[in-house]
Order: sequence, then C-alpha cells, then structure tokens
Amino acid sequence: MKRIVIIGGGTGGTIVANRLRRETAVEELHLTVVDRDDLHVYQPGLLFVPFGLEEPEDIVRPRHSQLHEGIEFIEADVDLVDSERSAVRLTDGRELPYDALIVASGAALLYEETEGLRGPGWGESVFSFYTVEDATALRDALADFDRGHLVVDLVDMPIKCPVAPLEFCFLVDWFLRERGVRDAVEITLATPLDAAFTKPVAAERLGGMLTGRGIGLETEFATGRVDGAERKLISWDEREIPFDLAVVVPIHGGAPFIERSPGLGEELGFVDVDIHTLRAKAAPNVFAIGDAASLPTSKAGSATHFEAETLCANVERVLGGEEPEGTYDGHVNCFIESGFHKALLIDFNYEVEPLPGRYPEPHVGPLALLGESRLNHLGKLAFQPLYWHVLLPGRDIPGVG
Repeated sequence: MKRIVIIGGGTGGTIVANRLRRETAVEELHLTVVDRDDLHVYQPGLLFVPFGLEEPEDIVRPRHSQLHEGIEFIEADVDLVDSERSAVRLTDGRELPYDALIVASGAALLYEETEGLRGPGWGESVFSFYTVEDATALRDALADFDRGHLVVDLVDMPIKCPVAPLEFCFLVDWFLRERGVRDAVEITLATPLDAAFTKPVAAERLGGMLTGRGIGLETEFATGRVDGAERKLISWDEREIPFDLAVVVPIHGGAPFIERSPGLGEELGFVDVDIHTLRAKAAPNVFAIGDAASLPTSKAGSATHFEAETLCANVERVLGGEEPEGTYDGHVNCFIESGFHKALLIDFNYEVEPLPGRYPEPHVGPLALLGESRLNHLGKLAFQPLYWHVLLPGRDIPGVG
C-alpha cells in the first residue's frame, strides 16, 4: 500500500488528489487530504462580491464533496511535517505517515504583519476582499460610498493573483460610474512596485488603462502602517496617503506549519521547491503545488492547473523509484477584468513575459492577449463552471495546455 498525504483541500490539493485517483498506475494507493476546514471557496469570485456581481453563497462548497470516491478527507490543523520520518503531525496529536507528501496549503493572509491594519477603522474605513467575510463587508461599505478618496493598497508581493488590485481599480471605477458618482471619488492604486505590474509590456498597457480612467498610481509605496483613526497610509519612508476608504491587500505568507517544519520552507514561509519538478528541497518524497510553492511565477489558479500535470507524473515516478522530470515551465494565464463587461487576457511563463497576440493558438486564437474584449470577459465568467466541473475533478480543458 502506497500512502499519499495532501495538505490542503483547495484548488491544488483537490486537483492533484482527483487526478491521482483517476489516472495513477500505482496499485493499492491510499489518498488522504487534510484541511483545517470543510469550506472550498472559488477565490476568483471574491473580486466580484464587493460589486454585487457574485453572491457569497454561490462561491463556497464543501471541500469533501469535491473529492472523488475513495479519497479520505480529514478536517484538522497540521502542526508540522517531519520529513525525516515521512510523517505529518496534526495538532490533535495524530500522525499521518506517508510515502509521498504534497503540500497544497495555499497562502496565508498575514494581516498582523502590517501595523494598524486591523486596528481602529477596520471594517469601517479599512477593508480587504480576500475572504468571503471581508468581501461581503466591503460590499456593504461600497453601497454607501459616494464621495472622497478611495485607495487600493498593495502592501507587498507576492500575493494571490497579482492582477487582483488592478482588477479592483477597474471594477470600482465602473461601479461608481454606473451609480453616477465617479466624479466625486478620487481613486488611487498604491503599490511597492515601480510600475502597475511586474512585467514591462503588460505594465505599460495596464498603467495606460489606469491613466485613461483617471485612476492615480502611487509607485514604490511600501506601506509600513495603517492609521485608521486618522485615515491615512504611511510608508516606511514616511510618505502619507490620506483616504476615506482604503482597500488593503495584506501581506501573504506560507501556512504556519511550514515554518515549524525543519527544512521545508524558505524565508517567506513557502515550500522551497525545484521550479521545474516541483519537488521540495527538504526531502525527495515531498512536493508542493500552487500558492504554497516558492515558484517565480504568479500565484494563480491557472498556474496550479498547469503544475498539476507535472506534479502528478513526478509523484508516480518517485513512488516507482525513478527521478522526477522538470517539465513545468512556469506557465500561467489570467483574465483581467476591466469593467464595462470587458476583460484582458495575459499568458506567460518563466522565460516569456505577457505579450500581445492571440490565445490559445498564436495568430488565430479567438481570445486577444493584452487587449480588452467582451469575449475575454465571457471567458472569465465561463471559467467558474469549468472550475467546479472540469478542473477540480482532475480533467483537462480541451485546447488549453
């Protein structure tokens, strides 16, 4: 009996569990998925909740019901990974021995790393949208917001879906225009980056879109603290941005158990892995996928989808006594909602930055890269049913690889 333990029942953990159950050639395989709760959130939907474009209850389903029959689900917190003994220790004292371990624990929201973020003003003038509760509270606040300075603040990188702060700016601009109050609201995006995005060509295009919609861009602004009482953001170099409503993207890090697990994580708390094989440097039978992995590519669901093929094949190779193959190239793509029922699409990997063109086939694909279109917007909307019924069950999207 080969035992595979998967820590995390989100996108990455569910996809690889189901793929391994459906496709593996390993006989007598026991699969266990461990997560701290039984709530699977469709995270791209969180961006739509503040604008009434998505209902919170429609983006949450039980984790266990997304797993194929024969996969064990354990609802528990992980204390640490003992890679020398090949065992996962839970906080209730139980141990789960494994022949292969897959860490798919996602990224943790580290609100406490920014002074004052959840202090005075939190839930009144300071908000976020990275959980169902936070997105719902922001929806209620935006419903009454009709004048003043709205600041979208990216505290630090990396974050889940790096384009999300930009998408929020575009959507709130549209939302306020639809209500007829846009002229009374100043919008600013504050970022520690030196441009609107991390890749030059895309940054120029997206920065131009911000300018065209009258959205200010405050670059190289590294937020040191949030003063909710005085309603201002203060950077580490003491620059200040006043606000009437602040939407803050908190610092992201790895799950707490990673730091407690000897040799597993790097300085930000993500699992230190080979960027092509996805095997952890801590032990030859440990892998990581998705937001939990220290990969120099975007932390996004599409990246997890592309990583899964490499990871599942390599887990089988290692269980069979073979060496893993470095087939993951950093591929990720992402729809960028731009409001007015339009969106852009970017597609890139470790070597190639987002560029104009067509997708999924160069020159002839139906979707425009780095160009706004209604078809891209419809593609973003279509992704949600594909997520629940194709990706999570461990299948491939035809024509997308």
